[in-house]
Amino acid sequence: MCKSKMSVDAAQPVSTPRRTPRTHQSTQSTHPTSAASSSFEQPSTSNTHSGGHNTSITSYKLSSSTSSSTSVSNLKDSLPVPENPILYDFSELCAATNNFLSKRLTDTSTPSWRCKLRGKDAVVFQRKFRVKFSAAELKNRLSTLCRSHHTSIIKLLGACISTDHTFLVYEFVHGASLAACLRNPNNPNFTVLSTWTSRMQIATDLAQGLDYIHNNTGLNVNLVHNHITSGSVLVTEPHYNGRICHFGAAQLCGETDSYTRQNSNPRPGDQIEGPTSRLSRSDSRKNQFEGVRGYMSPEFQTTGAATQKSDVYAFGIVILELLSAQEPFKYKFDKTRGDFIRTSVVDSAQAAVLRGGLRTWVDNRLKDSFPVEVAEKLTRLALECVHVDPDQRPSMERVSGKISKLYLESKFWSDNVRVPAGISVSLAPR
Repeated sequence: MCKSKMSVDAAQPVSTPRRTPRTHQSTQSTHPTSAASSSFEQPSTSNTHSGGHNTSITSYKLSSSTSSSTSVSNLKDSLPVPENPILYDFSELCAATNNFLSKRLTDTSTPSWRCKLRGKDAVVFQRKFRVKFSAAELKNRLSTLCRSHHTSIIKLLGACISTDHTFLVYEFVHGASLAACLRNPNNPNFTVLSTWTSRMQIATDLAQGLDYIHNNTGLNVNLVHNHITSGSVLVTEPHYNGRICHFGAAQLCGETDSYTRQNSNPRPGDQIEGPTSRLSRSDSRKNQFEGVRGYMSPEFQTTGAATQKSDVYAFGIVILELLSAQEPFKYKFDKTRGDFIRTSVVDSAQAAVLRGGLRTWVDNRLKDSFPVEVAEKLTRLALECVHVDPDQRPSMERVSGKISKLYLESKFWSDNVRVPAGISVSLAPR
């Protein structure tokens, strides 16, 4: 990376003139240094007499040798140069992961390894190619995606192509998945997200990050994340912020064509993979779809085409998980019927809103300490996101704005109900 300097011309301060009656004193300014004298002329001093007082005004004029084009050029050279995308050699990944025999990370269903690459802590994810393209096309896509940076998104460092897989390299961030924070099988009664504000922080970070991917990357393309689940959201310490993983995976693995066509209408069969899912064609030319239960929108299951609206659907499911700590859906055995009944977090949320049972539906580990009105607004917003009709779902820009307002309402509520500090309570007799 080339480094450049922009020289800043500055003159030394000029002595402040004093007001002296009847006598004239000329103010002498300190001469600029040799570096500054090439850009500035000698100071011009004008004296104005008013009422027997002398006022000295000193000014500097830019010399004609300094042109605007040179200034713009210097400013351009001084700007930070973005990091070039890294196309790792496969041998580098083999050496860093002990030929992929190192212990895998357990918080993700995608094969992944933590390692050290070119002096940086990184995580390598292995993904299948759904639509293959050349190394030049991969580099072109990678260079575009690496321009995007957001505090709620895990940074993409680079990629590597092998015969049948793409290896995506991201920065390593300490934390745990949102799914693990909400549902810990070893200790179901404990969660680090035990306060309402901590969960609103996660919701706000996730909404702003996904809104950035959809609308604010500045890449002139409609990006689709295609992997929004509670397992792909990382909760970091110490403030329990939420960060989105797998940014750019859909574009770098050929899962979506939205990278190249802005505002395009996806066609059935164009998209090859959903969130940890697989779409293939059988001999009868019928789509066969496999995927993570509960996160796929109805139209995504039908066509396999990932869109921003399918991202909004998955986001709504994650918010409902965040509120209730329930899985997207599961099966429960009904003793009266002697059969398993499928229950979904969407159905339970709709029933809670309609019947007024929101307090019992929200995660009981919050200990009933949350603003009910805000929780109901957030639940209704999440239910809008999971509407069956994709045209009825709100955009992430609208969702992010609403959640930001709910976050401020939650902070106001938290500040008002906080127990005052410095007060001691004694139960001893007086």
